Amino acid sequence: MTAMTDTARAFFDACETGKGWDSCAQYCKADATFSAQAEPLMEVTSLADYTEWMKGILGPIPDGHYELKSFAVDKERNSVCVFAVFRGTHTGDGGPVPATGKSAASDYVYAIEFDGDRISHMTKIWHSGIALQQLGWA
Repeated sequence: MTAMTDTARAFFDACETGKGWDSCAQYCKADATFSAQAEPLMEVTSLADYTEWMKGILGPIPDGHYELKSFAVDKERNSVCVFAVFRGTHTGDGGPVPATGKSAASDYVYAIEFDGDRISHMTKIWHSGIALQQLGWA
């Protein structure tokens, strides 16, 4: 495996298991950016803030976990795409409403860009509306 592959895998797992920026920073440029065309994330522009958002989502969804579906490396473009399904149930404190007991299974893709051996940008491709409806948040 290449350093890019190992870095992307380690970052993905740390991010998705709610480790936050303290654990994810080692894989990223300090000023790594973030984008998503999803309502809950419209104001999030740094990868540091996104990793903290993911850490926070595991409060209201304490059983939240990912199911990895595909992992693709594009060496020519210095990028990695990760397709997964986030699964979890709103049983914990937090979120926009009291615990609903409803579950979500939400598809998403991370398009991760590298500058050298560190992540410089990540785009999350996610239909947040369906996830919010499944959880009873919309």
